[in-house]
Amino acid sequence: MKLLVVGSGGREHAIIKKLKENKNVETIYALPGNGGIAADAVCVPIGATDIDGITDFAVKEGVDYAVVATDDPLVLGCVDALEAKGIPCFGPEAKAAIIEGSKVFSKNLMKKYGIPTAEYETFTDLNEALAYVEKAPVPTVIKADGLALGKGVIIAETHDDAKRAVISMMQDKAFGKSGESVVVEEFLTGPEVSVLAFTDGKTVKPMVSSMDHKRAGDGDTGLNTGGMGTVAPNPYYTPEVAAECMEKIFIPTINAMNAEGRTFKGCLYFGLMITPNGPKVIEYNCRFGDPETQVVLPLLESDLLEIMQATTNGTLESTEVKFADKNACCVIMASKGYPVSYEKGYEIAIPDEISGSVYVAGAALKDGKLVTSGGRVLGAVETADTLEDAVKGAYELVKKISFDNAFYRSDIGARALKAGR
Repeated sequence: MKLLVVGSGGREHAIIKKLKENKNVETIYALPGNGGIAADAVCVPIGATDIDGITDFAVKEGVDYAVVATDDPLVLGCVDALEAKGIPCFGPEAKAAIIEGSKVFSKNLMKKYGIPTAEYETFTDLNEALAYVEKAPVPTVIKADGLALGKGVIIAETHDDAKRAVISMMQDKAFGKSGESVVVEEFLTGPEVSVLAFTDGKTVKPMVSSMDHKRAGDGDTGLNTGGMGTVAPNPYYTPEVAAECMEKIFIPTINAMNAEGRTFKGCLYFGLMITPNGPKVIEYNCRFGDPETQVVLPLLESDLLEIMQATTNGTLESTEVKFADKNACCVIMASKGYPVSYEKGYEIAIPDEISGSVYVAGAALKDGKLVTSGGRVLGAVETADTLEDAVKGAYELVKKISFDNAFYRSDIGARALKAGR
């Protein structure tokens, strides 16, 4: 089989490595991929949002199955375009990807169908939004409606912070058109949990839970990032919480999307908070999370391609989705200065014997050498019987990898270890 994976990050590298385990896979094309992914797939310099270019390439090369792994092309209708040419895909159509593409849509969906989430108001008028946040309880959460590279959410500690956030989004266009509408949301408290779930629009099969670490610095300090590391499973996601989420959140969400004529197929990401009043949805994503995928997929014992095809074909109920009873830890190595500004072009040294445990995100090939080209450069992943051993093993991997201006958090998994004791 010839496969095509749309995307260029560590998530895509994890997906590609797992897809390669299927003996029927002959070739995997990554569009556009990156310098590290080039070791496991044929990278083609076609951008993830170049829908026509992706479609033309897939038809020309006779691709048998495509995985659209990143948010922008899903929201832009990449799955729709490929399927119109007869190429089956993993991922939702544009009308279903709106669950991530518009926070206003997703919040209104949850309100309409009684899915637990934070109280909120939506605004398209700047002055109305400013008047509201001036009196809203603080802290409060300001969200840009559309996609914003994971950066369109601001937790405002004061009323002045809230007003500045609204002005930056709606007036200064900090996130472009994504900030033309904003959601002002109640600030929830409690441990956060990420749950990715396979679904064919009828059946929901959750993957192992995970815990992300969003802040750049140790102790959850510094700026928000795309994620500095993850562990799986999440100790706060107990069997009791999982049962409640399935009954009150997962199944109701799939049913709500069906009722709206927006059947969702693919991977639906549930960003949850376990509040004193039970689990609530913070956000939906219409695809695998990054870097959650890097700890979840190494624990998958079933065949990923078969599961993906089952979501496309509507046969997920009869398809095995089994995860190892183990733990995983991913430590992200980033470029100093991320998530603001950073230098690129430093050579990366990864010993061959650990390359199978490294998922490359921001790297390019230059004169045959792997060099840094992004903020989050790579993730080092270890799986083990205990979380303690997984964390220890991931940091041992990090010590064997080097590039100039590298930085990483030294406390990935610390909160989970404390909670599990």
